[in-house]
Amino acid sequence: MGKVALAAKVTHVPSMYLSELPGPRQGFRKAAIDGHIEISRRCRELGVDTIVVFDTHWLVNANYHINCGPHFKGLYTSNELPHFISNMEYEFPGNPALGKILAEACNAFGVETMAHDATTLAPEYGTLVPMRYMNADQHFKVISVSSLCTSHYLNDSARLGWAMRKAVEEQYDGTVAFLASGSLSHRFAQNGQAPEFATKIWSPFLQNLDERVIQMWENAEWEDFCAMLPEYAAKGHGEGFMHDTAMLLGALGWSKYDAKAEVLTPYFAASGTGQINAVFPVTPQDGSSLPPAQASNPADVVSTSRL
Repeated sequence: MGKVALAAKVTHVPSMYLSELPGPRQGFRKAAIDGHIEISRRCRELGVDTIVVFDTHWLVNANYHINCGPHFKGLYTSNELPHFISNMEYEFPGNPALGKILAEACNAFGVETMAHDATTLAPEYGTLVPMRYMNADQHFKVISVSSLCTSHYLNDSARLGWAMRKAVEEQYDGTVAFLASGSLSHRFAQNGQAPEFATKIWSPFLQNLDERVIQMWENAEWEDFCAMLPEYAAKGHGEGFMHDTAMLLGALGWSKYDAKAEVLTPYFAASGTGQINAVFPVTPQDGSSLPPAQASNPADVVSTSRL
């Protein structure tokens, strides 16, 4: 029936919004914004009607959650970085019907998930920032999925991604894009040092680690990457413990995924963190390489002690 037409890992750095405003940072994140605009162009060309965002700024402590209200509108100020994003306007339609389909499919696949279609819950900026540049004209419906998961197995996030893909393909009459909205390494600069790290990664180790990961993506080394993802998430300070990335790779077929990533916005630094916009071509998959329903041992669970 339906189709997942596009999948991507995208940045949502708040300095993108700051770069719109008059001041010393105006135009600072043009490359990142241009990457979002290109993803939007491709989605339109492919006939996408709904963008599903795996949002690493939506923190949840139990279950997976889907924000699929009928319409979203408001002013957003970041509680994390209010000096970067303050009173940012947003508005776009939701897709309650698809949200319910996705939740039901995840539950049927053994991943406990709840859809929230009658809610006052607003999206977080992991969704709002990309939609600002991809969906300013409200062309796409938008669904947000919780991806800052504090007590969850990465295995289950991968399985959630696959369940969502199958739900779209088998139960939805439409075309969907999946976006993993989060960074690579996410070690912020220490308080007081952010300005000097505006265009620097926090450490050479993290930069080398990120650059090797991007090389793996471009070379389609997915079996090795999926095997190292839990340790990369922990030692690389992955944003949202990299649940967004696990969801995206799960939707693409996990370790048997066979396409090469296309980098649209080259790797860049933001306040010490590593960022990118990259498209992952969607290829036929059967889900045979998905990880088991839960991690095989406690070491596979990403520590949340630094949250």
